Amino acid sequence: MKRSILVVGGGTAGWLTAAYLARYLGISEDGPLSVTLLESPEIGIIGVGEGTFPTIRTTLKFLGMKEADFMRETAATFKQGIRFTGWADGSDQFYHPFEAPLQTEGAGLVPYWLLQDEKTRAPFAEAMTFQKRVIEAMRAPKRPLEGEFEGPLNYAYHFDAAKVAQALARRAKELGVRHVEGTVTGVVLDASGAVDHLLTRQQEAIKADFYVDCSGFHAELIGRALKAPLKSLRSVLPVDRALACHVPYASPDAPIESCTVAAAHEAGWTWDIGLEGARGVGCVYSSDHMDEAQAEQTLRAYLGPDDGDQPLRSLSFESGYRETPWIKNCVAIGLSAGFLEPLESTGIVLIEVAVGMLAELFPHDGRWDAPAARFNRLMAQRYDNIVNFLKLHYCLSRRDEPFWRDNRREETIPEALRELLAQWRVRPPGRFDFDLDLESFAFFNYQYILYGMGFETDLSAARGAYPDSDGASRQFARIRAFGDRAVRDLPLHRTSLRQTYGGLGLRRA
Repeated sequence: MKRSILVVGGGTAGWLTAAYLARYLGISEDGPLSVTLLESPEIGIIGVGEGTFPTIRTTLKFLGMKEADFMRETAATFKQGIRFTGWADGSDQFYHPFEAPLQTEGAGLVPYWLLQDEKTRAPFAEAMTFQKRVIEAMRAPKRPLEGEFEGPLNYAYHFDAAKVAQALARRAKELGVRHVEGTVTGVVLDASGAVDHLLTRQQEAIKADFYVDCSGFHAELIGRALKAPLKSLRSVLPVDRALACHVPYASPDAPIESCTVAAAHEAGWTWDIGLEGARGVGCVYSSDHMDEAQAEQTLRAYLGPDDGDQPLRSLSFESGYRETPWIKNCVAIGLSAGFLEPLESTGIVLIEVAVGMLAELFPHDGRWDAPAARFNRLMAQRYDNIVNFLKLHYCLSRRDEPFWRDNRREETIPEALRELLAQWRVRPPGRFDFDLDLESFAFFNYQYILYGMGFETDLSAARGAYPDSDGASRQFARIRAFGDRAVRDLPLHRTSLRQTYGGLGLRRA
């Protein structure tokens, strides 16, 4: 008997889910499984975040997409990490690059950096990887003729969210996904509480064996019909509003950043993303600490001469997630399952994690309960761990405005994070602090934030365990030399993009 999967909702979540399931499950016209995507012509794409994790390269490669084609279709640029400004005390700047610190034998370089004189040592990211130098020099992470999705440095992309959905839709249809237009007006449950069929405005009832709710914040199936509650994280992550705009470049030759800029302000932060034809800029703020008029003033002050009275788009959200995103024969993926504010661009990676898990756990025999329980447990742990990492950025700040003081209150910091911070006072974060199968961020990601913001780890009692300071000094010098060479050899970011868009492309594997 042929089984059917119905993905409800388009956008990045819907089309990525449909394409991934089609590829992984091997659907075909005469096969045992079909995938259909139901998309409303009346609902637009949210597109809160336009940044990604390096995992997106593996996902696109799995889907059989070509990197150069994808970048042209989506106006994509390279993203090598994040530059934070003003988070620690209002006047600071530090980097969270994607590249892991240089791996060395033994304890690695972090303890030796911690034992150096803090007044004279290099910033943590600069000492640990040459990617910071590459970002500062506006270089790309690779040369255009290097292999698809490959390069000497770890990277992801910035892109136009609407164009990404279009590119994924094209690929999903190539993989055999059927596209149907319709606006859901009702969800009918069967006697067991599972989804039986959907009612739509445009056509008759639509029925499937399994449903994936990618309907965004509407959460038509998982929220409105199946009543899965949303666990609010407002007390931990209080930002809940954003004003966003696109800002044209001053000239066609204007440099393009290859990192996201996250600039802290009195009640939140501002993102600044370099796309191919314009910058995407947005002021994220807490409505308990700033009203929309103040947010607009903050955003336009940030833009300065580049403002041009750009029209602003207002967005509302609440950080939180559903602890039971999979109920019976329905699973929520994307915004319908949860959303953790735009910091560190976790939206798309949570889609990748969820659809990868769904594909592997998918119960072809129709028995949903066991995989649903496992999926729900693992996704809840994933969300909680990301919350710890995001909170780290706020609770370490020494800024003195009410918003930042509130974020330092002990009761707003998850207990697991408080326990780790206490341990990290006497040792740096390490791999045994985390279960990597449940993490989106590794121990070195925590190191970049901790030591970028001036967190103090006192290793003086363990100084005798790190006797090879001369060897460490040689490794630090080696990283600096790598940086000199990379800045010399790698192309400017905009030059690299022009070569890619212009047809030189990337060497086909």
